[in-house]
Amino acid sequence: MFLFLGLIITYLVALSVSQTPPEYVKQCSRSDPQLQSCLIGALHHLRPYLKDGIPEIELPSVEPFKMDELTLSLTGGTNGYRVQLRELFVKGASNFTVKDIKLGSPFEATVTMPVLALNANYQSSGVLIILPASSNGTFHARFDHVEALVRGTLSTSIKDEKTYLHVEELDVQLRVKDVFMRVRKDSTRNRIISEATNLFLRENGQEVLKIMEPQLKKKLSVLFSAIVNQLLRNVPVETFLLP
Repeated sequence: MFLFLGLIITYLVALSVSQTPPEYVKQCSRSDPQLQSCLIGALHHLRPYLKDGIPEIELPSVEPFKMDELTLSLTGGTNGYRVQLRELFVKGASNFTVKDIKLGSPFEATVTMPVLALNANYQSSGVLIILPASSNGTFHARFDHVEALVRGTLSTSIKDEKTYLHVEELDVQLRVKDVFMRVRKDSTRNRIISEATNLFLRENGQEVLKIMEPQLKKKLSVLFSAIVNQLLRNVPVETFLLP
């Protein structure tokens, strides 16, 4: 769900000058007394480009944003209920608003999104609400009023008299006001299993999200860092910020 944060960090820490900036770049000046507002405006300027991707910097579309898999242990015990989510696709990431930014290393940004929608294939096993709940099908989730706090540290290097940045560490904290989750079963499976699963998800959405979060944060941090660093390797600091 967070490929667009790569562009946010790029603007937070790598804004400098370009004689012919590409159309997706809105330049700012270091001497601007309203620099923070300019940076936020530059990030918002990117939103329509993120939907289609930016081929010239090898940035794919963030709609949808794809992840590989998550494995969730939702209840304990020998026959605990476990769910594996594969082929996850997240929509809504490009509709972001930057509420606050702090430059430097460490850097920090607060970003909100009204809705994130997640779709995946699922396979479950174990016992849920006294029922054997082995099943498979599709998993759907909607996260409303999402806030992400992104923090990280950077290193710099010089190549051909240009300055390049590298994300060394990254942490993403998520807060979600409302969570809605449901499954749709494989047509060969018992309908009662799906109903029991949906009842569990409806009553325990925030708890399920908490179980997801450690894996989600780790996967997002690794994937996001790789995307940002690929961008930063190809875009020197001197491309974005006026003196």
